[in-house]
Amino acid sequence: MLFRFVILGLTLTILVGSIRSTVRAQSASRKPTMVIVHGAWGGSWAFKKVDSILTKRGYTVYRPSLTGQGERVNLASPDIGLTTHINDVVNTILYEDLHDIILVGHSYGGMVITGVADRVADRIRSLVYLDAILPNDGESVMSIQGDRGDFIKPMLKDGFIVPMWVKADQKPPKDVPQSLKTFTETISLKNPAARNLPARYILTVEAGKDPKTDDFALHADRAKQRGWPVSQLTSDHNPQWSAILPLVNALDQ
Repeated sequence: MLFRFVILGLTLTILVGSIRSTVRAQSASRKPTMVIVHGAWGGSWAFKKVDSILTKRGYTVYRPSLTGQGERVNLASPDIGLTTHINDVVNTILYEDLHDIILVGHSYGGMVITGVADRVADRIRSLVYLDAILPNDGESVMSIQGDRGDFIKPMLKDGFIVPMWVKADQKPPKDVPQSLKTFTETISLKNPAARNLPARYILTVEAGKDPKTDDFALHADRAKQRGWPVSQLTSDHNPQWSAILPLVNALDQ
């Protein structure tokens, strides 16, 4: 009888050890959570295919749609500002209890992830700015753009920036009007820990174009000045459509 208990005990010890080793191996191979924040006028739908490929590669991906955008267009209001959108992503992180996050921001999404990092730096592993705005404290989209922001003037209507490239009878998914306040509200950055987070910049440049003349070259230069790695992807401003696999490979590093 004693012999049987000894054998049983040894078997259980070996089994528990094997389970622990398997769990450790799975934890070591498991990729981090990726939160992707879309750009102006868009929605999470824009990164659906990117999400699918990253998920197959082992990532857990979240794609929050910002208030008033995408499938949340029914909530659109001229009162929505940059802070609203920062809260959208912060609350996704808090309520989904996400940690060890790679936080990706595309275009206007760079404004958002910068504010998110300032709020929940302890939840973030690293930041990726994808052809995105990289603001300093006290800046807004419009203050950074300066005269280059004049292109939105013909699109202003009742407190919204209405994308002129969208047809009146176009069916979803599609770009939708965005509150002007999201472009005029300044960002407030107070958390020193956020400034020390690892980050990198991906500049998209169309084939044959000079990177120095790219609309987002200013932000890539800011990233270089901060000592961040800066890479270049041959694509228009929306690689999530025009260069999906190169984009996924760039994110999967």
